[in-house]
Amino acid sequence: MSYALHILDAIAKIRRIQSRGDITRDDIHYDATMRNLQTLSEATQSLPNELKAAFPTIPWRQISGFRNILVHNCLGNIDPLTIAAVVSQQLDPLEACVREMLDRSPRLP
Repeated sequence: MSYALHILDAIAKIRRIQSRGDITRDDIHYDATMRNLQTLSEATQSLPNELKAAFPTIPWRQISGFRNILVHNCLGNIDPLTIAAVVSQQLDPLEACVREMLDRSPRLP
């Protein structure tokens, strides 16, 4: 359950960050968002594969790959508009999925 809770916590933090400013215009908000996306992406890798398979609409492989981009992109050339789009389009479905996972299997790792 802890990894699922890490995901929900990271989503909540990203939403608080958004409420404080525009991540495409403020590098502090952008960096904080990036860090929480990194945590979220890493935590999804530890969710059981059989449980993730029950939610095929969530792009699990892309989330995992996104983590690698976030962690290993030392050049800092990730586009803030792309990050803002990921936040605005992907967090709600992921949150709903993780909440459903917790409802189905409250003993998640």
